[in-house]
Amino acid sequence: MKPTVPSKGESSGKEFDFNSRDFERVRGLIYQRAGIALADSKQEMVYSRLARRLRATGITSFQQYLDMLERTHDSDEWEAFTNALTTNLTSFFREAHHFPILADFLKTLKEPATIWCSAASTGEEPYTIAMTACEAYGSMTPPVQIVATDIDTNVLATGANGVYPMERIEKMAPERVKKFFLRGKGNHEGYVRVRPELRKLITFKQLNLLADGWPINGQFDVIFCRNVMIYFDKPTQSKILSRFVPLMKPHALLFAGHSENFLYVSDALKLKGKTVYELNATQRGARTKP
Repeated sequence: MKPTVPSKGESSGKEFDFNSRDFERVRGLIYQRAGIALADSKQEMVYSRLARRLRATGITSFQQYLDMLERTHDSDEWEAFTNALTTNLTSFFREAHHFPILADFLKTLKEPATIWCSAASTGEEPYTIAMTACEAYGSMTPPVQIVATDIDTNVLATGANGVYPMERIEKMAPERVKKFFLRGKGNHEGYVRVRPELRKLITFKQLNLLADGWPINGQFDVIFCRNVMIYFDKPTQSKILSRFVPLMKPHALLFAGHSENFLYVSDALKLKGKTVYELNATQRGARTKP
Protein backbone atom coordinates (compact mmCIF):
# COMPACT_ATOMS: atom_id res chain seq x y z
CA MET A 1 0.00 0.00 0.00
CA LYS A 2 1.34 3.37 -0.95
CA PRO A 3 1.63 5.93 1.86
CA THR A 4 -0.79 8.83 1.68
CA VAL A 5 0.96 12.04 0.71
CA PRO A 6 -0.93 15.04 2.04
CA SER A 7 -1.70 17.68 -0.54
CA LYS A 8 -1.12 21.33 0.08
CA GLY A 9 -3.06 22.50 3.12
CA GLU A 10 -3.54 19.06 4.61
CA SER A 11 -2.55 18.17 8.15
CA SER A 12 0.19 15.53 8.00
CA GLY A 13 0.91 12.91 10.64
CA LYS A 14 -2.78 12.50 11.50
CA GLU A 15 -5.11 9.54 11.37
CA PHE A 16 -7.24 11.16 8.66
CA ASP A 17 -6.30 13.56 5.88
CA PHE A 18 -7.88 16.95 6.52
CA ASN A 19 -7.24 19.80 4.13
CA SER A 20 -8.34 23.38 3.80
CA ARG A 21 -11.14 22.39 1.40
CA ASP A 22 -12.57 20.02 4.02
CA PHE A 23 -12.39 22.76 6.64
CA GLU A 24 -14.22 25.22 4.40
CA ARG A 25 -16.92 22.65 3.76
CA VAL A 26 -17.33 22.11 7.50
CA ARG A 27 -17.55 25.87 8.04
CA GLY A 28 -20.25 26.16 5.42
CA LEU A 29 -22.28 23.24 6.75
CA ILE A 30 -22.24 24.29 10.42
CA TYR A 31 -23.05 27.88 9.48
CA GLN A 32 -26.00 26.74 7.41
CA ARG A 33 -27.21 24.35 10.10
CA ALA A 34 -26.57 26.27 13.31
CA GLY A 35 -25.41 29.76 12.36
CA ILE A 36 -22.00 29.15 13.93
CA ALA A 37 -19.23 31.15 12.24
CA LEU A 38 -16.02 29.17 12.76
CA ALA A 39 -12.83 31.23 12.80
CA ASP A 40 -9.75 30.24 10.81
CA SER A 41 -8.06 29.31 14.07
CA LYS A 42 -10.58 26.50 14.72
CA GLN A 43 -9.20 24.08 12.13
CA GLU A 44 -7.43 21.87 14.67
CA MET A 45 -10.49 21.84 16.93
CA VAL A 46 -12.70 20.81 14.00
CA TYR A 47 -10.33 17.98 13.07
CA SER A 48 -10.16 16.69 16.65
CA ARG A 49 -13.91 16.68 17.22
CA LEU A 50 -14.99 15.34 13.85
CA ALA A 51 -12.31 12.66 13.74
CA ARG A 52 -14.34 10.99 16.50
CA ARG A 53 -17.35 10.96 14.20
CA LEU A 54 -15.34 9.33 11.42
CA ARG A 55 -14.27 6.59 13.82
CA ALA A 56 -17.82 6.14 15.09
CA THR A 57 -19.29 5.84 11.60
CA GLY A 58 -16.44 3.81 10.13
CA ILE A 59 -15.90 6.39 7.39
CA THR A 60 -12.25 6.72 6.38
CA SER A 61 -12.04 10.25 4.99
CA PHE A 62 -13.43 13.68 5.72
CA GLN A 63 -14.50 14.04 2.10
CA GLN A 64 -16.67 10.91 2.34
CA TYR A 65 -18.08 11.99 5.69
CA LEU A 66 -19.05 15.44 4.43
CA ASP A 67 -20.47 13.95 1.23
CA MET A 68 -22.65 11.71 3.36
CA LEU A 69 -23.94 14.67 5.38
CA GLU A 70 -24.82 16.60 2.25
CA ARG A 71 -26.75 13.63 0.84
CA THR A 72 -28.80 13.06 3.99
CA HIS A 73 -30.04 16.39 5.28
CA ASP A 74 -32.12 14.98 8.15
CA SER A 75 -30.01 12.04 9.31
CA ASP A 76 -29.10 11.36 12.94
CA GLU A 77 -25.50 12.07 11.99
CA TRP A 78 -26.39 15.71 11.41
CA GLU A 79 -27.30 15.92 15.08
CA ALA A 80 -24.02 14.27 16.05
CA PHE A 81 -22.10 16.62 13.73
CA THR A 82 -23.75 19.67 15.28
CA ASN A 83 -23.24 18.40 18.82
CA ALA A 84 -19.55 17.79 18.11
CA LEU A 85 -18.95 21.37 17.00
CA THR A 86 -20.98 23.08 19.71
CA THR A 87 -19.02 24.64 22.55
CA ASN A 88 -20.60 24.18 25.99
CA LEU A 89 -18.64 26.22 28.51
CA THR A 90 -20.82 26.91 31.52
CA SER A 91 -20.93 26.92 35.32
CA PHE A 92 -23.28 27.62 38.21
CA PHE A 93 -23.73 31.36 38.88
CA ARG A 94 -21.53 32.27 35.92
CA GLU A 95 -21.45 36.07 35.49
CA ALA A 96 -22.87 36.31 38.97
CA HIS A 97 -23.83 40.01 38.75
CA HIS A 98 -26.92 39.05 36.72
CA PHE A 99 -28.66 37.05 39.41
CA PRO A 100 -29.29 39.79 42.01
CA ILE A 101 -30.79 41.79 39.11
CA LEU A 102 -32.98 38.83 38.23
CA ALA A 103 -34.04 38.35 41.87
CA ASP A 104 -35.02 42.00 42.27
CA PHE A 105 -36.93 41.91 38.99
CA LEU A 106 -38.87 38.78 39.93
CA LYS A 107 -40.03 40.43 43.14
CA THR A 108 -41.74 43.18 41.10
CA LEU A 109 -43.91 40.78 39.12
CA LYS A 110 -47.53 40.35 40.08
CA GLU A 111 -48.10 37.18 38.04
CA PRO A 112 -46.15 33.91 37.70
CA ALA A 113 -42.89 34.48 35.86
CA THR A 114 -42.00 32.84 32.56
CA ILE A 115 -38.29 32.56 31.77
CA TRP A 116 -36.52 31.22 28.68
CA CYS A 117 -32.91 30.10 28.96
CA SER A 118 -32.04 29.84 25.26
CA ALA A 119 -28.56 28.27 25.54
CA ALA A 120 -28.97 25.92 28.48
CA SER A 121 -25.94 23.71 27.79
CA THR A 122 -25.55 21.10 30.57
CA GLY A 123 -28.09 22.83 32.80
CA GLU A 124 -26.04 24.94 35.19
CA GLU A 125 -27.57 28.19 33.94
CA PRO A 126 -31.26 27.22 34.17
CA TYR A 127 -30.67 25.62 37.59
CA THR A 128 -28.98 28.85 38.73
CA ILE A 129 -32.04 30.75 37.51
CA ALA A 130 -34.25 28.34 39.48
CA MET A 131 -32.14 28.75 42.65
CA THR A 132 -32.33 32.52 42.26
CA ALA A 133 -36.12 32.33 41.96
CA CYS A 134 -36.36 30.17 45.07
CA GLU A 135 -34.29 32.66 47.03
CA ALA A 136 -36.23 35.65 45.67
CA TYR A 137 -39.59 34.20 46.66
CA GLY A 138 -38.37 32.47 49.81
CA SER A 139 -39.84 29.18 48.62
CA MET A 140 -38.73 25.95 46.96
CA THR A 141 -41.88 26.16 44.83
CA PRO A 142 -41.77 29.72 43.45
CA PRO A 143 -44.33 30.87 40.84
CA VAL A 144 -41.83 30.48 38.01
CA GLN A 145 -41.77 28.42 34.81
CA ILE A 146 -38.39 28.00 33.08
CA VAL A 147 -37.93 26.72 29.55
CA ALA A 148 -34.34 25.59 28.94
CA THR A 149 -33.30 24.95 25.34
CA ASP A 150 -30.14 24.11 23.46
CA ILE A 151 -29.22 22.81 20.03
CA ASP A 152 -27.09 20.04 21.55
CA THR A 153 -29.18 17.06 22.64
CA ASN A 154 -26.31 15.49 24.60
CA VAL A 155 -25.94 18.42 26.98
CA LEU A 156 -29.70 18.73 27.36
CA ALA A 157 -29.80 15.15 28.61
CA THR A 158 -27.20 16.04 31.24
CA GLY A 159 -29.24 19.05 32.28
CA ALA A 160 -32.47 17.10 32.54
CA ASN A 161 -30.72 14.46 34.64
CA GLY A 162 -29.39 17.10 37.03
CA VAL A 163 -26.36 15.12 38.26
CA TYR A 164 -22.94 16.81 38.47
CA PRO A 165 -19.45 16.03 39.79
CA MET A 166 -18.73 17.62 43.18
CA GLU A 167 -16.14 19.95 41.66
CA ARG A 168 -18.91 21.73 39.74
CA ILE A 169 -20.22 23.17 43.04
CA GLU A 170 -16.92 23.77 44.85
CA LYS A 171 -17.20 27.56 44.54
CA MET A 172 -20.83 27.69 45.58
CA ALA A 173 -21.76 28.90 49.07
CA PRO A 174 -22.18 25.91 51.44
CA GLU A 175 -25.68 27.00 52.44
CA ARG A 176 -26.77 26.91 48.79
CA VAL A 177 -25.26 23.47 48.31
CA LYS A 178 -27.11 22.17 51.35
CA LYS A 179 -30.40 23.74 50.26
CA PHE A 180 -30.41 22.82 46.58
CA PHE A 181 -28.38 19.61 46.14
CA LEU A 182 -28.38 16.02 47.36
CA ARG A 183 -24.97 14.38 47.85
CA GLY A 184 -24.41 11.01 46.25
CA LYS A 185 -23.57 7.96 48.35
CA GLY A 186 -22.02 4.58 47.55
CA ASN A 187 -21.55 4.24 43.81
CA HIS A 188 -22.64 7.87 43.41
CA GLU A 189 -20.12 9.29 45.85
CA GLY A 190 -18.37 12.34 44.39
CA TYR A 191 -21.54 13.52 42.64
CA VAL A 192 -24.49 15.70 43.55
CA ARG A 193 -28.04 15.73 42.24
CA VAL A 194 -30.17 18.84 41.95
CA ARG A 195 -33.15 18.63 44.30
CA PRO A 196 -36.39 17.55 42.60
CA GLU A 197 -38.11 20.82 43.52
CA LEU A 198 -35.69 22.67 41.22
CA ARG A 199 -35.99 20.15 38.43
CA LYS A 200 -39.78 20.53 38.44
CA LEU A 201 -39.40 24.23 37.64
CA ILE A 202 -37.58 23.55 34.35
CA THR A 203 -38.63 22.05 31.03
CA PHE A 204 -35.70 21.01 28.86
CA LYS A 205 -36.20 20.83 25.10
CA GLN A 206 -34.10 20.89 21.94
CA LEU A 207 -34.19 24.11 19.94
CA ASN A 208 -32.06 25.43 17.10
CA LEU A 209 -32.06 29.23 17.14
CA LEU A 210 -31.71 29.14 13.34
CA ALA A 211 -34.69 26.87 12.78
CA ASP A 212 -37.70 28.34 10.96
CA GLY A 213 -39.98 27.43 13.84
CA TRP A 214 -39.27 27.46 17.58
CA PRO A 215 -41.13 24.92 19.78
CA ILE A 216 -42.08 27.52 22.37
CA ASN A 217 -45.28 29.46 22.94
CA GLY A 218 -46.30 32.75 24.51
CA GLN A 219 -44.24 35.63 25.78
CA PHE A 220 -41.58 35.72 28.46
CA ASP A 221 -40.76 37.96 31.39
CA VAL A 222 -37.07 37.09 31.05
CA ILE A 223 -34.88 35.70 28.28
CA PHE A 224 -31.32 34.54 28.91
CA CYS A 225 -29.18 34.46 25.79
CA ARG A 226 -25.68 34.57 27.20
CA ASN A 227 -22.42 33.71 25.47
CA VAL A 228 -24.04 32.23 22.39
CA MET A 229 -24.29 35.24 20.07
CA ILE A 230 -20.47 35.43 19.97
CA TYR A 231 -20.55 32.36 17.70
CA PHE A 232 -22.83 34.07 15.17
CA ASP A 233 -22.05 36.76 12.62
CA LYS A 234 -23.87 40.11 12.80
CA PRO A 235 -26.65 39.25 10.29
CA THR A 236 -27.45 36.07 12.22
CA GLN A 237 -27.41 37.93 15.53
CA SER A 238 -29.81 40.52 14.12
CA LYS A 239 -32.16 37.84 12.83
CA ILE A 240 -32.29 36.04 16.18
CA LEU A 241 -32.82 39.23 18.18
CA SER A 242 -35.64 40.28 15.85
CA ARG A 243 -37.34 36.99 16.73
CA PHE A 244 -36.76 37.50 20.46
CA VAL A 245 -38.51 40.88 20.50
CA PRO A 246 -42.09 39.59 19.87
CA LEU A 247 -41.53 36.97 22.58
CA MET A 248 -40.77 39.60 25.22
CA LYS A 249 -43.49 41.05 27.42
CA PRO A 250 -43.45 44.89 27.57
CA HIS A 251 -41.44 44.87 30.81
CA ALA A 252 -39.23 41.89 29.92
CA LEU A 253 -35.48 41.67 30.47
CA LEU A 254 -32.96 40.12 28.11
CA PHE A 255 -29.65 38.97 29.63
CA ALA A 256 -26.54 38.84 27.42
CA GLY A 257 -22.99 37.58 27.95
CA HIS A 258 -20.19 39.80 29.18
CA SER A 259 -18.58 40.13 25.73
CA GLU A 260 -21.81 40.65 23.78
CA ASN A 261 -23.35 43.96 22.77
CA PHE A 262 -26.83 43.78 21.30
CA LEU A 263 -27.19 47.51 20.67
CA TYR A 264 -25.13 47.21 17.48
CA VAL A 265 -27.47 44.63 15.98
CA SER A 266 -30.94 45.65 17.21
CA ASP A 267 -32.61 49.05 17.59
CA ALA A 268 -35.56 47.47 19.42
CA LEU A 269 -33.55 47.15 22.64
CA LYS A 270 -31.95 49.52 25.09
CA LEU A 271 -29.39 48.89 27.80
CA LYS A 272 -30.84 48.70 31.31
CA GLY A 273 -27.78 47.53 33.22
CA LYS A 274 -24.53 45.68 32.70
CA THR A 275 -25.33 43.40 29.73
CA VAL A 276 -29.03 43.52 30.61
CA TYR A 277 -31.48 44.85 28.04
CA GLU A 278 -35.12 45.83 27.84
CA LEU A 279 -37.42 46.89 25.01
CA ASN A 280 -37.12 50.51 23.95
CA ALA A 281 -39.95 52.97 24.61
CA THR A 282 -41.47 52.52 21.16
CA GLN A 283 -41.61 48.75 21.50
CA ARG A 284 -42.96 48.93 25.05
CA GLY A 285 -45.63 51.43 24.02
CA ALA A 286 -46.74 49.28 21.11
CA ARG A 287 -47.27 46.33 23.45
CA THR A 288 -49.36 48.21 26.00
CA LYS A 289 -51.76 49.89 23.57
CA PRO A 290 -55.37 48.67 23.90
